[in-house]
Amino acid sequence: MAANRVGVLFLIFVCGLFLLAVKPEYAEACPQYCRDAEYMICDGKKTAAACNCCFAGKGCTIYYGDGTSSVC
Repeated sequence: MAANRVGVLFLIFVCGLFLLAVKPEYAEACPQYCRDAEYMICDGKKTAAACNCCFAGKGCTIYYGDGTSSVC
């Protein structure tokens, strides 16, 4: 019975260490919607538009039909 408790405590300890090692700032959530994008500019080139910044590359700018834009 005591050995089971030690094993469970050890498992909880190891899981706690793992959770402390996880870096949540590296996790990126992608929105599950698609805006009405007209076109996109990446590296100075006009390309077909992506729905949102999750599908575009870093540094790209998406231009939407309502006149707004998003820099990714």
